[in-house]
Formats: sequence, structure tokens, C-alpha cells
Amino acid sequence: MVGNMKPDVKSKKARRQKKMTLEDMYNNQYDFDDEDDDSDWEPVQKPAAVVKWFCVNCTMVNLGDDSHCDICGEHKESGILKHGYFASPFLKEAGLSQNELEVKERYKDPCSQISESGKFTAVGFDERMLLHSEVEMKSHPHPERPDRLRAITASLATAGLLFNLCCFCLLLVYFPDDAFQFLQEKSQKKNCICSMLELKMQISIPWAFNLVVTSSLSMQVHSLEHIQSVELTSQLLASYFTPDTYANEHSARAARLAAGLCADLASEILSGHAKNGFALVRPPGHHAGIRQAMGFCLHNNAAVAALAAQGVGAKRVLIVDWDVHHGNGTQEIFDGSKTVLYISLHRHEGGKFYPGTGAAHEVGSMGAEGYCVNVPWSRGGVGDNDYLFAFQHVVLPIASAFSPDFIIISAGFDAARGDPLGCCDVTPSGFAQMTHALNALSGGKLLVILEGGYNLRSISSSATAVIKVLLGESPGCEAENVVPSKSGLLTVMEVLKIQMKFWPTLEPILLKLNLQWGTYALPNRKRYKEDTFTVSSHGPSNDQVRSGDCKWEFGIENGIECIPMLNLRDVFIPTVDQPPTSNDPDLV
Repeated sequence: MVGNMKPDVKSKKARRQKKMTLEDMYNNQYDFDDEDDDSDWEPVQKPAAVVKWFCVNCTMVNLGDDSHCDICGEHKESGILKHGYFASPFLKEAGLSQNELEVKERYKDPCSQISESGKFTAVGFDERMLLHSEVEMKSHPHPERPDRLRAITASLATAGLLFNLCCFCLLLVYFPDDAFQFLQEKSQKKNCICSMLELKMQISIPWAFNLVVTSSLSMQVHSLEHIQSVELTSQLLASYFTPDTYANEHSARAARLAAGLCADLASEILSGHAKNGFALVRPPGHHAGIRQAMGFCLHNNAAVAALAAQGVGAKRVLIVDWDVHHGNGTQEIFDGSKTVLYISLHRHEGGKFYPGTGAAHEVGSMGAEGYCVNVPWSRGGVGDNDYLFAFQHVVLPIASAFSPDFIIISAGFDAARGDPLGCCDVTPSGFAQMTHALNALSGGKLLVILEGGYNLRSISSSATAVIKVLLGESPGCEAENVVPSKSGLLTVMEVLKIQMKFWPTLEPILLKLNLQWGTYALPNRKRYKEDTFTVSSHGPSNDQVRSGDCKWEFGIENGIECIPMLNLRDVFIPTVDQPPTSNDPDLV
């Protein structure tokens, strides 16, 4: 009987004898034939559709009916686009909170603050930059989206800061309805430099400016082929330069406006019409090189601003790039220049983090060695202490030696806490302190240009903190004795060792760090000859140091050659794996 079965019947019987698993059920691999008893059969219910939604704050995908994002905790209907980061992340969009009202009260008389100096903090913004967006809806919203600017402007409006600013704008500026209503009430009560026009806000300014980048200026930054390729996108509904760098029919104009605003702000600051500025622009620019658009960037806004500054008299321009990604485009453009110093702090991880460039040994070329300084973090999670430590020991000493006439900050806020791409831990206070430190140089002639940053709450709170510093507000208590992480310390020491060949002022800084932090940074010890210790990890013990004149050679990990240091006779060396503190009396 069995031998006479048809092959398909045999197959069904065999599968019936096999115990059904969850995987079989999931893959619909178990089959039932018509001989099974179906007396208790019931119609199969159609499975309920899984609800999928994307977080307005971080764009991460969420499944189910939960009202809060699994990644950042933001409510799916929060009011962050209406009130900025002042809106509660846990509640559905509602009216103004008590905290917001208190903030507005704090800035109730801003005009008296700006009338004394006669100079303003200028903010460049144009509504048409919001039209640059990805046309094709993919499986996940693009992180570089118009809401980035909306969240920042909403935060500035809620904080009442806009009346401390002189804004560059050509069209009617976008502001949420509640923010606009508040600004309109303020303008009616105060004799401000701002005037309300029609139904939206447009801020008048006392000087004329040009928002279109001149062909001669843009040609000094990018190749003709690159400029033409960007302009070509205006004839296409949707296009891509790279898989993650999109364009639509409005993108070319948005890129021109962004670069043009940066150029005009630089000119106005150097001419004395504004004391400093913030370019609230997109698309970002620091990945855009001489011949290519990439990394969400079309034109290099910082490079255009630097050349514009030189065009009106700046002899030395400093660009500090704290975006979590290396500004490969900016580095390429100024690679052989001695008049533009480029300093970047970014995740690198041995070239594994996008875009893979920016190692510490990339120092410039063609006689301009030392005019490119890279501080490449070896891991994620880098926070305020590491950034401020690098500022104190690398950025500020080199910047002071360079003595710039004008400073540009490529301010990417994707190193901020909560950013889905950067995965670092810098706070608004950290960004404010770095801004304050740079503002003390070059007579305060400082332009901050928005680059990356994709968590709306992080980018808006960080940008607001930076603008407050530009307006003259103190960033709070400054940490003088910052304790870095071990990996952060190693990075700083590696950079110092490389860059001190070009900046002699760094040599005593490295010597001092070796004295104070050697055992913390370099954990293993190893005997070298008879009376010399090569310290690749830990330093020698206190007994070894006290036994005689010990010459230390501090090594840097990853194969970097050790460098000779100094005799450490009778110098206190901590024996535990903890950083020394300012209370240690024996530290030099």
C-alpha cells in the first residue's frame, strides 16, 4: 500500500510525522493534506497590521502602538517643531509650559541689551533652504531634513533670542504659529530693529547683501564640473550624487543660498557691521570637496566663507570643525594653504568611521605641513571632557600661535548627546564652552556655520547654547582641570607628538602631560636596558623611580614610536590606574 503511494502523498505523510517547530510555523513549511479532520475548523483571522511610525525627533523607526520612541523617548506627537527643545519630550503637543514662560520672561527686554554696543549677532537664514528635501520616500526618513532648521528657529523664538539678533533673510522666514504670535506681540511693544511684515516675520537689516555666490568665488572652491553638476539638479525632480546625498529641483538654489549667506556673514563681520554670526543653513558643506558632493553636502559653505573673509582683508583664517565626521572636503580644499588653518575633532577609529579620512598624521602638504590638525577619536561616546581637554592642549595653543584674523566654526551637532549617527556625548554646555574659548581669539570675529546634527532636541538646544554665547552670555563655570578618558588622552598625546614638529609651543605641553598623566594613559610597564624604562602602558613604580635617575620614554599605542622624555628623579608617580587630580601637591 505504502509503495503504491504517489510521491506527493509520501512527502505529506513524511512531513506529518516530523514534529512541527516554531520556525516551520513561521516559514509556513508544515503542510496539511485533505485527509485531516477539519470538523473544528475556523476561518483564519487576518493578522492585524503592524503599526510603524518614525520619530519626529531622531527619525528612528518604531513598531506598535507605543506613543514614545524606543530610541530617544520622544512622544510621537511632541511639540518640538512648534516650541523647539522647550517642548516636553514626554507629552503630546500642547500649549506653552511654565518653563517656557519663565524663559520668555527672562528675555523680556532684549533690545536694551543690544543697543549699548551698536553691533549685533547676525544669523543667516532663508526659508527656501527648507525646500531641499528627499523626494523619494525610502524605508527610513533621511536624517538631513528640513525639520532640523525648523526645530532650531522654534527654539530661538521660544527662548526670545531672536530680538537679540540681526537676521539675514530674503524671503519670509518660517516660524511656527505660536512662535510667530509671540514675536509679533514683542515687536508691537518694543521699538526693535525688527519689523513685522504681512503674516510672517521678516527682519530688516541696515545694510545690503548678496545671497548668491559669485561665480569667481565659487570657482576658487569647486571645479567648474562640480558647480555644473549641482546646477543640473534643478532640472530634475530627484537625483543622487551618492546613495545618501540627494537633490531635488530646489537643492541647487538652497546650496547657493547657504554658501552665499556664509560669504555675506563673513564679510559683514569683518567689516564691523556685525560682531559675530551664526549661519543657520542647509544643506551642510564640509564633506563637499573640489570635485565631488558627498555626505549630504553640495557646496562647501565654510570654504566659501573663508575665501570671502580673505577677500575683505583677513590674512589668516582659522576653521575649527567639531562635527563628529571629518571634514574631508574642507581639508582637501585648503590642503596646501598657509593662510587657512584647519583643525578638526572627529570620530575616526582607525579609518573605520565615515568618511575614513582625518588621521593624526594628515598634516597638510606642499609646504603647508602643520596647517591641517586632526584630532581623531578612537571610539564613540566621546563627551565634554575629552573635547575640552583637546581644546586646552591642542586647539587653543595652535590657534594662538597662528593668530587668526577671523575664525569659522564648522558646527556639526552630531557629536551631541542623543544623536543617532554620531553616538557621542557632548552637551550644550560643552559646545558653549568651546565657542566661548574661540570667541576670545581674533577680537571676537567669529562665524559659526551649521553642519550636521540629526536629533532635533540635541541640535536645537546646542545651537541655542552657542548663540547665547555669541550674544555675550557666559557659558557657566569653566572647567580648568578637565579629566579626559584614557582613549581621549592617548589621542591628544599622539596629536601633540606629531604637531609639535610644526608648532614648537606644543612640546612643553606634551612634556607636562607626560609628567601628570603618564601612568594613567599608559598601563603596562616594561624594563628597557638597565636604567631606562620604556612605558607602553603603565609607568615604573615609585620604588623604581626613586632608585635612581630614570629616563622615561613614553610610547603611544598602535605602533607609534616612543619619544624620549626627561629624568623623573623624585617626581611623584601615582601607582593606581586613576588620573591625578589638582589636589596632588607633588604634581608639577
